[in-house]
Amino acid sequence: MQVTETLNEGLKRKLSLVIPANDLNERLDVRLEEIKGQANIKGFRPGKVPMTYLKKVYGRSAMSEVMSDAINATVGRALDERSERAASQPKVDLPDDQTVINDVLDGKADLNFEVSYEVLPPVALMDFSAIAIDKPIVEIADADVEKEVQRVFAQQRGFEDKGEDAVVADGDRLGLSFKGTIDGVAFPGGTADHAHLIVGSGEFIPGFEEQLIGMKKGETKTVKVTFPADYQQADLAGKAADFEVTILHADGPKAGELNDEFAKTLGLEDVAALRDAVRSQMSTAHDQMSRQAIKRQILDALDDGHKFDVPQQLVEAEFETIWQRVVHEVEHHGRSFEDEGTTEEAAREQYRKIAERRVRLGLVVAEIGNVNKVEVTEEEHQQALLTEVRRFPGQEQQVFEYYRKNQQALASLRAPVFENKVVDYVASIAKQTEKTMTRAELTKIIAADEDEVPEEHHH
Repeated sequence: MQVTETLNEGLKRKLSLVIPANDLNERLDVRLEEIKGQANIKGFRPGKVPMTYLKKVYGRSAMSEVMSDAINATVGRALDERSERAASQPKVDLPDDQTVINDVLDGKADLNFEVSYEVLPPVALMDFSAIAIDKPIVEIADADVEKEVQRVFAQQRGFEDKGEDAVVADGDRLGLSFKGTIDGVAFPGGTADHAHLIVGSGEFIPGFEEQLIGMKKGETKTVKVTFPADYQQADLAGKAADFEVTILHADGPKAGELNDEFAKTLGLEDVAALRDAVRSQMSTAHDQMSRQAIKRQILDALDDGHKFDVPQQLVEAEFETIWQRVVHEVEHHGRSFEDEGTTEEAAREQYRKIAERRVRLGLVVAEIGNVNKVEVTEEEHQQALLTEVRRFPGQEQQVFEYYRKNQQALASLRAPVFENKVVDYVASIAKQTEKTMTRAELTKIIAADEDEVPEEHHH
């Protein structure tokens, strides 16, 4: 094997390789011996076919098999000797001239070919103790617990239609249609034929729900609101809008009292137990949100702390995956990039940056795990599978089968577990400062994380 490097630029490499004809012929003889044992040729007893005859019948097809094995082995050896790891499958270029290839197949000529690949960059890890993060602590106010208990109460006790003379009151569940305009012009997402809303839930823009109180079924009125300055759709943020709203129906909460009897219908001892259950649920939700906020900070710090070129092939592959989902979202929901206040060009640019960040973080996370012996146990892998299966109530069996038959998908469940363990490891070394905040503030930090990408749906 002769190896000559013809390109070494950044992470790109190109090698020119030669496999001598006698190497190929030796491999061919071994292959023909194997064929000889199995060949079933008329006029010859098994295992007694002369080599010259075998070569005539099988020579070329066997040599092309041998050639492809030899290429793989040679490329592997060349990379090992150079202590390089290819970022993805190296690309092999064989000579274009068919007569040259024929000479190789006939065992008369050496095989000259080129291989191009990108190497995985070495990752020098930063000092994790230099990372400073805020650990969000949310103190649960009694008033918040009370509000949540009331919500559970309203939800569980159900609603009943208030009839034709309905007048909207706080806590009612409404069916409504609306058409939103800014300076007289309708805007995407501002129109609905039949939306549902519980008055006072705070689901709509601030100031919207309050203005519905006192309206009658069938009545239409214009509700004036201003989008919050930090509204997620930047082109609407801070703008004043008019909504022409019609009340289609109003359902009021059914009669009943929030007492121990009600708590028992939920399988709880009394109202105090209901409050405890709600508080503990809120606390668990806050812990999860807090972990998510910490993870976000850790990944940002790791991104800031490691600047190196990443293999473009990997970025390209990651970008393609993301872009397919983005286009699917856009086409599926009949929206356009312009609706989102952007252009296709700008969106491509933004998602390419996200793809590059993901690839870089992927390499950093892998290296941290590698150096610090972070591993996903079989038990954790099974747990991840069960969690995934539970996301599809009623289809558990099919989802389970899907993963049983699809080893690659099963392996992909390890990745997020591994990433979380690496993040926990870094967090244990980083400097954490507890920071008290409200649930709303924490929710906002997490919402900022949704810059990412439309979800992938396997099933």
